[in-house]
Amino acid sequence: MRILVLAMTLLLGACSSNDKYVQWETEAPKTFPKLTAIGYAPLATQPAEEQSHKVLMAMQASKIAAYRELAEQVYGQQLSATSQVGDWLLQSDQVKTNVSGLIRGARVVKSYPAGEHYVTELELDFGLVWDLYQQENRPQKVKSITYF
Repeated sequence: MRILVLAMTLLLGACSSNDKYVQWETEAPKTFPKLTAIGYAPLATQPAEEQSHKVLMAMQASKIAAYRELAEQVYGQQLSATSQVGDWLLQSDQVKTNVSGLIRGARVVKSYPAGEHYVTELELDFGLVWDLYQQENRPQKVKSITYF
């Protein structure tokens, strides 16, 4: 009886998926969202002596702040919080945040001074992100299977 079960298992295992050809096809989503983000940086507190350098530093800082906001929208924000209580009173309370991710395909919509700040507006079109991802990774779905 054991020999018969072993023989059937081997016979069925021999007819496995090695005798087929799978053709793949990529499939795009139906719609692509557009995300926007705004970053701000103060002009007066930039660590430079000349005003033109302060403006350049604020431009860069506002751009980085806008990219951080985009990363928060795409990947989320990791929060870590601790609280200590003693004698039924809150002794300390700490919240830490972390954002990590790679943003590709964002474009600067506007970059301008606004009062005491410099502002940068970014846009991330997921249609472009899809195209960039397709060039690198080529995600696929089964188009057809031919058995031999």
